[in-house]
Amino acid sequence: MIRWMIVIFLALLLISWFTPLLRKLGLGRLPGDFHFKAFGREWFLPFATTVVLSMVASLIGYLI
Repeated sequence: MIRWMIVIFLALLLISWFTPLLRKLGLGRLPGDFHFKAFGREWFLPFATTVVLSMVASLIGYLI
């Protein structure tokens, strides 16, 4: 269980580092990504970006 927690922590750390680069590439602004304000907060639901990044990860896993 500790191993999975470390993997999740490292994945979140990498995502936070690469977020500015991904935004420059246009990810996070795809047609299926929702951005709205509710309850005094801004909410961001990146459905399309998640699908695209999942497909890229699957392709890399398949090629390796």
